Parts: sequence; structure tokens; C-alpha cells
Amino acid sequence: MLLNRSVSIFLRGRKALVNETLVKDYNRFLNNVSLARKLPAIREMVDIQQKSSQTMISFAAGMPSFEMSPFQEATFKLKDGSSLTMDETSIKKLTPYTSSQGLPELVELLEKLQIEEHNPPTCRISCNGEGREMDLVVTTGNQDGLCRTLEMFISPGDNILMVTPTYPGILAVLDPHGCNVLGVDSDQEGMKPSHLREILSRWNPSDVSKPRQEVPDIPRILYLNPNGGNPTGAGLTMERKKEIYEIARNYNLLIIEDDPNYYVQFTRPRVPSFLSLDEDGRVIRLDSFSKVLSAAGLRLGFVTGPKLLLQRLVLHTVAGVLHSSSLPQILAFQLLNQWGFEGFRNYADEVSQFYLKKRNMLLAAAGKWLTGLAEWTVPNGGLFLWIKILGIDDTHKMITDKAIEKQVLLVPGNAFFQDSGKKSSYVRASFSDQTWEEMDEGMRRLAELIKEELKGKKED
Repeated sequence: MLLNRSVSIFLRGRKALVNETLVKDYNRFLNNVSLARKLPAIREMVDIQQKSSQTMISFAAGMPSFEMSPFQEATFKLKDGSSLTMDETSIKKLTPYTSSQGLPELVELLEKLQIEEHNPPTCRISCNGEGREMDLVVTTGNQDGLCRTLEMFISPGDNILMVTPTYPGILAVLDPHGCNVLGVDSDQEGMKPSHLREILSRWNPSDVSKPRQEVPDIPRILYLNPNGGNPTGAGLTMERKKEIYEIARNYNLLIIEDDPNYYVQFTRPRVPSFLSLDEDGRVIRLDSFSKVLSAAGLRLGFVTGPKLLLQRLVLHTVAGVLHSSSLPQILAFQLLNQWGFEGFRNYADEVSQFYLKKRNMLLAAAGKWLTGLAEWTVPNGGLFLWIKILGIDDTHKMITDKAIEKQVLLVPGNAFFQDSGKKSSYVRASFSDQTWEEMDEGMRRLAELIKEELKGKKED
């Protein structure tokens, strides 16, 4: 079945050739640092050794000896009563350095998962497994993937398009580089295509094929948090995704699809990804196991996208961590291999239903205590409720000082904008790991705080 689907993807992808010339000049997007990176000779030797036969005698890599490893075997018990056992063969994989792309068997499994889940048009896999244009790199968590991806492209003064309010983690990457955020407005359905088009109208689409030096200010990167967006909980509809993708085509934008909450969508069927629309090779997709496996501490994510760009991403990995930790990679491989794709999806459905119940609990608590004091929209995915406090134009001091005194912790809205001094009447509340009693009491304390603030304003 997978082979037949792969052939279908290969044939379907052929219509992308119309746009290939413009998009495949990926050097236009890369910065000077990324273009200058090269694979060290030692890392080449590691890759050669891993792919070589057992008769190869290697004096090249300087691998630690398994004879001196204190580890021999490990067993992880799962909540369903089964277990994962890392025998000596698996433990031996912890001893050597591994591929910077990721543990080969995990990379292969995740590629198959992406094909099954997203059916990417650019994944042209022929019957003999050659001709593949999509690739995948394992990262040390989603934030690591985002940081390394952005650092391939950004230079001081670059204009970066992104949804606003936005995930603070991307601002932590961009701000030190002196990039300018062009914030695209959003609502309960995510980024507004009309505002994206309005922002881009100041440039001529014919400029997109010019070298970076000739039009340094034209945006090249569009960042999106498409499902259960942080902080709003909004999710892009398929209609908006298609419209945004066409705008990206018109202005030759690379789309960074940062989607750790893909499996935590509350509606079925799930809204398909930008990767599933990508006929041109302009989407770089970031995934994470943190939410699905409730294991953020594993720090395990993966990036999927055009092979030429991901080869560059590997070079950034080599210059940083060499490769992501082998232990979480082995765990993830064994778990996915044991469950199979259907078992993984079933578990992901359980996770999304769990957080749906949590969301409804927080909505009930907010409705009970904040009605008349605040407004909010119902999130369609993710872990957050974005609350607008009525009558208060800036929540920063209220949350960072007074809320802590009342023993209730939220995030003020200004944390989600590049200009942290920007006034915001919003706060973000998580509903991921609180009990009903904690939600109820927390919203009561917030309501009490809001009333005190409003009273103080009247007295002033």
C-alpha cells in the first residue's frame, strides 16, 4: 500500500515542475553563514563508517569503546501494560556518534509517517526509492529545529512575516539578529490572508526573482503556527491555508510551518497541513513529540522539507550539537515501531480528547468567574486560552506583580509581541495540567484581581 501511494505521490508531484525554476534557487533564501558552512571531514568519516559493511576497519572517527560503557540493558514500562526493552544491541547505539540527520532507522520511520499523514506532493519517491525531493532531520526538540532553521535564512535588517500575536520562542531567535517582524493580524481562524496581501502589496511580485542584494528588504520567510496557535489557540481553516499558499507562491515566500499541536486539534478530520499542499518545495515543517507523548523533557522533534535545504540544516547541526541525543531517538523508534502508525494515531486521538476535556473545564471556570470581566474565543486546538480583560489596556504589571501575590500565574499579552513594551489587554492561560478545582479557584482569584484593578482605576 505504501509503495502504491509513493508512486501516486511521485506522479502527482510532476505538476510542480512549472514552479520549480523560481523556487529551487534556494540560495536566494540562505544567508552568508549558511552558504559558507561545510561538512567537516571527520563527520564524513562517521557517515561512511555507519554505512559500511562489518568488514570495514576504521581508524577515523574516534568512537568511544562500548567495552567501557556502564550501560547494558534498560526496560521502560508503558501504561498499557506492555514494555520497551533496550537490549545490548540497542544500548550499543548510545556509544558511537550517530548521523547528524538522526538515527537512520528513526529517520526512515518518520519519513513514512509523514508520507502517510500528509501525502506531500514534493515527496517524489519512485519505485526503487530514488528521486526523493523531501527530506527529514531529527532535532533536539521543536525549539532547536526552529532556531536552526531560522538561522539558515536570517540576516540583520531582514523583514520576516509572521502571525501576530506569536509564539515568543521565535522572537527569542530573531531579536538578537536585528530582524524586523512584519506582524500579520489574526482572528479565531488564524492569520488573515487579506492583511498578508496588504503588507506584501508594497513590493512588486516581479522582484522575487532578483538577488538578495538588489532587493534586501523584500520578505522571504513567512512563519505560521497553524494549529492551536500559541497563544491564541486559533487554527487555520483549509480555505485560508490554500489562500496563504497562493500568496506565498506569488511572492516566492518560504513557509515555516511550526506545528507542534497538529495532533492536538479538537475537530475531526484534522485540517490538512501546508506540507500537504506544497507542490513547489516552499514549506519547511516542524513537528514535535512533546505534546503527543507528554514528554517535553525528551527534547525530540523533526523537520520535514526540501532536501536541498535540509542538507544545509544538517550542516548547522554539525556545527552545534553534532546530532540529537541517541537515547530519546531509540525510545521513539521502538515506541512507534511497536505501536505502528495506526496505534500512534489512536494514541494521538486520546491525547487530543484529553486536552479537549481540559479546555472545556477551563471554559466552564472562566464562564463562571470572568463573565462581564473578560472575553475569549474558544480554542480549536492546543493548550491555551487567550483572554481579553475588559477595561484594562495593559495587563503586564497586573500579572507580573499583583497576580503572583494572589498565587495565580498567567502570561501577560505583551510577551507575544516583538515590542515587549506594547500595551496588551490580554493574558494567556494554560489548561494542560490543572485539575478542575485548580481551574475554578484560579479563575476566581483572577476575577478578584480584575475587580480590584478596575476599582483602583475608578478611584484614580
